[in-house]
Amino acid sequence: MNKFIFGIAALLLVNCNHKVQEISEEERSNYLTLGDSITNHAQKVLLSNVSQTIASSGVSGAIDFCNINALPLTDSVADIYTTRIQRLTDKNRNPNNLIKDEIDKKAWEEIKRLMNDKEIIAKHFIQQEGDKVYYYKPIALGMPTCLSCHGQIDTDIPSETYQNILSKYPNDKAIGYHLGELRGMWKVEL
Repeated sequence: MNKFIFGIAALLLVNCNHKVQEISEEERSNYLTLGDSITNHAQKVLLSNVSQTIASSGVSGAIDFCNINALPLTDSVADIYTTRIQRLTDKNRNPNNLIKDEIDKKAWEEIKRLMNDKEIIAKHFIQQEGDKVYYYKPIALGMPTCLSCHGQIDTDIPSETYQNILSKYPNDKAIGYHLGELRGMWKVEL
């Protein structure tokens, strides 16, 4: 019994003395570089696949493609880097992309602040929570083609296209955007 109590006391002492170490500027720079590399790769994979699908099957084909393949494509890039990648937003199409966690809500507010500050060039950052480090980067609506699914209904998105979107995503909120507007953010666990 005394050994058991001693073991618990030793474990508590170790846990009480365990401090999460702040990351150095060099580590911060390395995390930013790695996060950029991962998100650029993921963005390239998604955009090239969606562009090819639009070229071969039109916007409706791209909606079907994204419904089935967007998350698995992102996961396949995450597997390459042995990490977790997410696309998050406050106006989600896929329920899995809705911002839910407190750390992500804080990151979203920071992303919006950075996007609105025209003097800040680097819009990406990292956040540390306990012993985990997360990389965040904005996703802006960057190409006119994106408006075909995320723009204004009847102006950018034909009504039949929007009906197709609603058939796949009945609670869709990912519309009403303009070119260059903040659409979401990347989150990478590093």
